[in-house]
Amino acid sequence: MHVTRDFSHYVRSAGEGVQHIDLAVEGVHCAGCMAKIERGLAAMPDVTLARVNLTDRRIALEWKAGTLDPAHFIDRLEELGYKAYPYETESAEASEVAESRFLLRCLGVAAFATMNVMMLSIPVWSGNVSDMLPEQRDFFHWLSALIALPAAAYAGQPFFRSAWRALSARTTNMDVPISIGVILALGMSLVETVHHAEHAYFDAAIMLLTFLLVGRFLDQNMRRRTRAVAGNLAALKAETAAKFVGSDEISQVPVAAIHPGEIVLLRPGERCAVDGTVIEGRSEIDQSLITGETLYLTAEQGTPVYAGSMNISGTLRVRVSAASEATLLAEITRLLENALQARSRYMRLADRASRLYAPVVHATALLTILGWVALGASWHDAIVTGIAVLIITCPCALGLAIPTVQTVASGAMFKAGVLLNSGDAIERLAEADHVIFDKTGTLTLPDLEVMNAAEIPAESFALAGRLALSSHHPVAAAIAQAAGAVSPIVGAVEEAGQGVSVTLDGQDLRLGRPSFCGTDALLDKRTVDPEASIVAFAKGGEKFILLVRQGLRPDAKPVIAALKARNIGVEILSGDREPAVRAAADALGIPEWRAGVTPADKIARIEQLKQRGAKVLMVGDGMNDAPSLAAAHVSMSPISAAHLSQATADLVFLGRPLVPVVAAIDASHKALHLMRQNLWLAIGYNVLAVPVAISGILTPLIAAAAMSSSSILVMLNSLRGRRLRRENELWK
Repeated sequence: MHVTRDFSHYVRSAGEGVQHIDLAVEGVHCAGCMAKIERGLAAMPDVTLARVNLTDRRIALEWKAGTLDPAHFIDRLEELGYKAYPYETESAEASEVAESRFLLRCLGVAAFATMNVMMLSIPVWSGNVSDMLPEQRDFFHWLSALIALPAAAYAGQPFFRSAWRALSARTTNMDVPISIGVILALGMSLVETVHHAEHAYFDAAIMLLTFLLVGRFLDQNMRRRTRAVAGNLAALKAETAAKFVGSDEISQVPVAAIHPGEIVLLRPGERCAVDGTVIEGRSEIDQSLITGETLYLTAEQGTPVYAGSMNISGTLRVRVSAASEATLLAEITRLLENALQARSRYMRLADRASRLYAPVVHATALLTILGWVALGASWHDAIVTGIAVLIITCPCALGLAIPTVQTVASGAMFKAGVLLNSGDAIERLAEADHVIFDKTGTLTLPDLEVMNAAEIPAESFALAGRLALSSHHPVAAAIAQAAGAVSPIVGAVEEAGQGVSVTLDGQDLRLGRPSFCGTDALLDKRTVDPEASIVAFAKGGEKFILLVRQGLRPDAKPVIAALKARNIGVEILSGDREPAVRAAADALGIPEWRAGVTPADKIARIEQLKQRGAKVLMVGDGMNDAPSLAAAHVSMSPISAAHLSQATADLVFLGRPLVPVVAAIDASHKALHLMRQNLWLAIGYNVLAVPVAISGILTPLIAAAAMSSSSILVMLNSLRGRRLRRENELWK
């Protein structure tokens, strides 16, 4: 029976006669896998793009329209040793969750078996140099086999399956020598046990699996975190819109069916699905996605609106300028994906050396066996020596060199109010020599404050607070909170985009725009803070001006000074108004700043700095900062940031202070120093140990002990990172 596979539903046009599909692929763990897949797919006729994103294990494929069936790509990947299927967010996430749970179960089984086998091995080690009876030693060996063999069969599946797929495709990966070493060690141990030998190597094999599974599990969890970015951004997209099909008739249609020049209706509580301009109506809209501003914007005739913006109060008619994939929200999505992909390519450079591991280890072990046989040794002794080479060259120490420091340093950083959101954030942060700050919500506090509350009579301020409770505007909420209001004034009426009014005890009360409250003349008599939102309050003949704004973080100025003292460049890039950005820059002593920048502008500035050789740390909180956070060498967001920005940022800091930015930089320098020490320790171990193993002096048991000792040495050195917090007064 012939089964047809139709994947046309997942194919979309990429323009100019090119089609595009995204495939999810299983079993991609390193740069070698990425290179093999990209080369294998790019060699297919008419394929114009084959790009693997290691972060979410997704392949982007483009080809000339009408020349290839997408099913051929899946067949080609199967030939290369990888299982693939059309990428869907829900199914991909479910697959990641299932794999993470499976790795955790394997790790639990391996760790439990390691502890028990090591308890049985200690008496054997001591007994071999004392008076242990052969029968007792055999008993301990058989108990070790009873524990290690089934445990290794289960816990080794992630490596065995990967190695089998690679070998089936007539290629190799890093899991092949690992699997060979484990299987040979277990097989030789069983043979040695049957022949009543003094040594068995069950402990070496199961310990090897435990160390490797720790690294694989941590890597898997980091990928799952990064996958959340696409899901968060997708939640902002409206799938349908109310389009006018007549003068007063509307129809709910998919966004793909809307074209520039048409008119859509945007009702209160709806998220805008298109880019366009308001032609009728008045409302408050939340455009923090574009500007990063938490304050609502008054939308009226001529006001531009963007996809992803939330309409708060009134009803608007919007003339469409762009829809679907042409909107600014879609552009932000593309910028974010491109930036994340660029980071994956940067990670390739660091992983490139690992591609040499498998062939070098195979060749070394094989040459060792053949060399000893050629010198007259028995096959048994030669194979034992080869196993020792495979075990002693296990990259456990190298694998632990970075993660152990990350774990220790992240614990110290957590105590200082910094959370890591990326596995290699510490290394990249240590290289940062230029910091770009967003202003709103980053240099400033996310909460609004009434700056001149003390200047308003207490009775009048209390009434203003109660009146503010009748409004949904965030500025009104700040006034109500500052005044401690708990009950609104009954009968208050809100006029969209203007303010709130009520008559109380024969006295007219108004809170809102100066023009609404009749206080325009009062504005001319005072200097208005360029960063402040101006709210007027009229109580009969008494008129007051309330200044509401986000204040600078309390320690922003000393933090900027501390960065400069460390020879780190500082600048501000903000989508806010020029007067507000200038005022903040002047207050903090930052001479380099730009206002009114778009997400693309921030990306361009980062790329410009990269070309000069700068390593940029981007610190921002708005959703509009997400692409630049991803494009920067390393990124950081406050905990108050939008969810998307937190998912994109490499580090997140807690609380109101800004000092964790400096504390994290100082901590990363110390951590990077420890990482380099660990790498030299691991490399030095291999330089010394491998020749000794090849010489035949080491048994697999001693090789396993040496391998474990190098790992323990690396971990002990990493524990020195616990002193990070005590070494910097800024962490206190």
